Amino acid sequence: MVELDQFKYTLSTYDDTLVEVRDSLDLDGKVKRIDELDKSMEEPGFWDDPETSTRLMREAKNLKDTVESYRKLEQEYEDIQVMLEMGYEENDPSLIPEIQGMMDDFVEKLEAIRIQTLLSGEYDNNNAILKLNAGAGGTEACDWCSMLYRMYQRWADKKGFTTAVIDYLDGEEAGIKSITLQINGENAYGFLKSERGVHRLVRISPFNSAGKRQTSFVSCDVMPDIKEDLDVEVNPDELRIDTYRSSGAGGQHINKTSSAIRITHLPTGIVVQCQNERSQFQNKEVAMQMLKTKLYMMKQEEHAEKLSDIRGDVKDINFGNQIRSYVMQPYTLVKDHRTGAESGNVNAVLDGDIDLFISAYLKWVNLDSKKSD
Repeated sequence: MVELDQFKYTLSTYDDTLVEVRDSLDLDGKVKRIDELDKSMEEPGFWDDPETSTRLMREAKNLKDTVESYRKLEQEYEDIQVMLEMGYEENDPSLIPEIQGMMDDFVEKLEAIRIQTLLSGEYDNNNAILKLNAGAGGTEACDWCSMLYRMYQRWADKKGFTTAVIDYLDGEEAGIKSITLQINGENAYGFLKSERGVHRLVRISPFNSAGKRQTSFVSCDVMPDIKEDLDVEVNPDELRIDTYRSSGAGGQHINKTSSAIRITHLPTGIVVQCQNERSQFQNKEVAMQMLKTKLYMMKQEEHAEKLSDIRGDVKDINFGNQIRSYVMQPYTLVKDHRTGAESGNVNAVLDGDIDLFISAYLKWVNLDSKKSD
C-alpha cells in the first residue's frame, strides 16, 4: 500500500535524528553517572549533609528520567516498524489510522527530547523566577501585563508545573503594574530564559475611547531559582530595605500588616521584592536569596562568559527594544524578532501555546554558539 510506503520512508528520515539525540544526550555517560550516584547513596554518611544529598538525589532522578524517556522513544520506533511489517503482511488498511497515531506521537516525543538536548546551561534544570513590569502605554500596558501573566500561567499549567506569586502590584485603573512569579518544574528556567526581554502589543485598546490602535510594552525578566548557598557577600550598609503592605489576591494575610519587603542594592540599583510569605522575616529571607542570585549571576558574568545567557538585564521598556510583537489589529500575528518564528493564532499564543517560540529560541542560541566556537 502506498500509505505504508510513505510511513516507512517518513520513519527512515528520523534515523539520523535518533542517533544525534542519543549522542547529544551522552546516554552512556548518563548511565555511568547514575551508577556512581546510586553507589554513593548506599555509603554510610550520605544523609549527613541534607543539602548535598538532596541535590544528588535530584540529579539522579533527572538523569534516570532522561535515560528512560530516550529508551521509551526507541521502543516506540521499534513498535512502529513492527506495525509496518504487519501492515505489509496482512495488507490491512484498517491499521493505517493506528500507525498514523503512533507516528504522530513518536514525532512529538522526539521533538520534545531533542529540545531537551539544547538545555545544557548550568541552571537550565532549575525552577524559574519570572518578573513582568508594565512599561510605556499606561493602563493599556498594565492590561497587557495581566495578559502576559495569564499566558505564562496557562503555559505552566499545560506543562504540569506549579506556580506561586512572590510579589504583585495592581495597576492604577486596571491590570497589573508588576508581578513576580515563581514557576516550579523540570527545566522551567531553561525554557523560560527565552522570554527575557520586551514584549510589544498592538491592538485597538478597550481603554481608548477614540477606538484607535495603540502600542504598549511589558518587560519580562527571568532568572533561575537557586536554593543552594551562593558565593556572594552582601554588605548590609549597601542595602535599603523598605516594608509595605501587600497588594493583590492573597487571602487573609494580605493587607493586614506591612510584612512585604523591598530590598534595593544601592551599588547596582537591583530591586527585589517579596510579599507572599506569612511574615516579614520570611519575605526578607526570600528577597535576600533573590538578590544574591542576581548578584551571583552578575559576578559570574564579569569574570567568565559561561553564564552570559542568564544575565537578567532587560532593555528599556520602549519602542524598538522588543524581542517579540503580538499584533491583534489590523492583522493577527505573533512574531519573534530574534528567531523569526511566528504564529497567526494570537489567541492560542496568549492562551499559553508558546512552545513554538521557546523551541525556536533554543535552536537559535545553539546554532549561534556553534558559530562562535
